[in-house]
Amino acid sequence: MRAVVYTESGDSSVLEVVDRDVPEPGRDEVRVRVIRAGVNPTDWKFRAGGMGELAFPEIVPGQDGAGIVAAVGAGVTDLAVGDRVWTMLAQHTRPGGTAQEQLVLPVANVTVLPDTASYDVGASLGVPAITAHRALTTSEDGPDRLAPGALAGMTVLVAGGAGAVGNAAIQLARWAGATVISTVSGDEKAALATAAGAHHTVNYREGDTVAAVRELAPDGVDLVVEVAPAQNLRADVQVIKPRGTIAIYANNGGDEVTLSVRETFSTNARFQWVLLYTVGQSALRAAAEDVTAAVAAGAFGVGEEHGLPLHHYPLERTADAHAAVEDGAVGKVLLDVGEVRAE
Repeated sequence: MRAVVYTESGDSSVLEVVDRDVPEPGRDEVRVRVIRAGVNPTDWKFRAGGMGELAFPEIVPGQDGAGIVAAVGAGVTDLAVGDRVWTMLAQHTRPGGTAQEQLVLPVANVTVLPDTASYDVGASLGVPAITAHRALTTSEDGPDRLAPGALAGMTVLVAGGAGAVGNAAIQLARWAGATVISTVSGDEKAALATAAGAHHTVNYREGDTVAAVRELAPDGVDLVVEVAPAQNLRADVQVIKPRGTIAIYANNGGDEVTLSVRETFSTNARFQWVLLYTVGQSALRAAAEDVTAAVAAGAFGVGEEHGLPLHHYPLERTADAHAAVEDGAVGKVLLDVGEVRAE
């Protein structure tokens, strides 16, 4: 089978396509024939050495994917050969990610993909959707699960609504009944955030962002899903409702944050840091179940009509796909790994 690997840190040129034996699943594992794989910023950051030394001598990149169960190991009862599935954290504790034609994963990292959902949707879930779910479910006064009505009466501010996590947060928050405001950098991204379901958009490059958000939410927002705390946290504190939550999942725009203690005290706000690798299995499973329910309900989609343009690359051009994500491609970058065929 074909697999993309790297054995040293570096730019996308360290990636190469090789032939490898088809792996066999062990107990409580399944082998998935990958149809589509998602590419996330963490993929190129791991590859570039931004997360430290390589954990394995040879690594196949890719946390997210969608495909068909090709084999099951002993003890597996909830999945069967032929099931359509999506994956999460495929490369977290293993050397083999989704940029290969077949991979073995624990059943805990594999979820059934609804029949109505495409493999493009399945490969676009994983990191973005689970991160968004976590950000939306850690509020002191909010729900710990998402479903229709779970966020009713709440206002959610999504920073960078045209990004993959921002898009997922908008779609999931809208499905759960929230009023959604998104900050964007221009008209094109405003259109994408609106297509995802945002009720309102605010261009942070024009005028006073705090005043614009306060005009839309005079009492403040209940929850902020934040991608750039170094740039935005001071404004977040000024728009958050007392006892609200600012959920921070990335450090776009800088690594250091400065806050006024007195100004921050007055909010009674919670700062929730979100990193999927250590949230715990129960949070991951809850997210997988709720995200799948949203997909099954038709409330989560991909493509420009859902605010997330798709960019497809064949497996042999994984290096180009990584470069596209690293260069800030707007939308979702996917690898076309395998063909859809009868099993």
